[in-house]
Amino acid sequence: MGTIWELDFYSRPILDENKKKLWEVVICESPLTVDRSPDTLFRYSQFCSNQTVNSLWLRQAIQTAIAQAGETPQKIRFFRRQMNNMIIKACEDAGITAAPSRRTYTLHHWLIQRDREFYPTQPGYDAQAAQTASVAYPDLNAIPLPDAVRGDKVDQWAFVNLEADALAEMNQWEIGFGEGFPLSLAGVKPDQTIPGLIIFSQRALPLAAWMSGLELGFLKFEAKPSPRLRLETGTSDSWILVNINAQDSSTLAEAQRFESAKQQGQQVHFLAIQSSTQADSFAGFWLLQEI
Repeated sequence: MGTIWELDFYSRPILDENKKKLWEVVICESPLTVDRSPDTLFRYSQFCSNQTVNSLWLRQAIQTAIAQAGETPQKIRFFRRQMNNMIIKACEDAGITAAPSRRTYTLHHWLIQRDREFYPTQPGYDAQAAQTASVAYPDLNAIPLPDAVRGDKVDQWAFVNLEADALAEMNQWEIGFGEGFPLSLAGVKPDQTIPGLIIFSQRALPLAAWMSGLELGFLKFEAKPSPRLRLETGTSDSWILVNINAQDSSTLAEAQRFESAKQQGQQVHFLAIQSSTQADSFAGFWLLQEI
């Protein structure tokens, strides 16, 4: 997998001499693996007058970032849907694929840090205009996974838990498709328990390959109108990953414990796919975080 960047382009709580908000592009590298130190990730930022907010300026900023990094990313992820057209055009003009995504974990944490520590130190900072960069999205109707990636037999699945220090060895596992991130990025402690879901499928590899083409965001348990586990991808897509029998009180309790464990552990969790319960390798394994 090539280098992937995360990008945001939006107004900041800093006013220029005309009392207009400055805009800023911030770009950072997706870590992709659990052993990548957050301190080694490429980062770039540049302020912009509100009078020059357009795709041309953004393309030039991206090209400047590429020159500083010394490499061109395979794709650029972005979460802010209201900037969809401008960001996509700027990326395409720079010859880079733009990917609407909720998998902008590094960017999310960096923006929060800048809100707290950087912007308040800048000339023109306006506390009234300050607000945390949000990656919140409305709940949308989830749809079933495509039949082509599901076998004729009903897939098995199970809620499981792993210790954070075990996940730190993820790079040593045999994984067909997947992506991780350093747990320290999310403030996870080595002894913390991380909840997850494993799917056992006769079409494990096709399912994992299909999921690898999505921008996996997070898993979410939904109790009503009918209990199920959703897979959130892109910036607005939602898939029914698991339907849960409303009469199965034991499984419902497991699902609720899964969601509770997420909330208690910085929303970090994982999704795994294996061909069977006896398999030693993973067709797919993704570390996820709901942000």
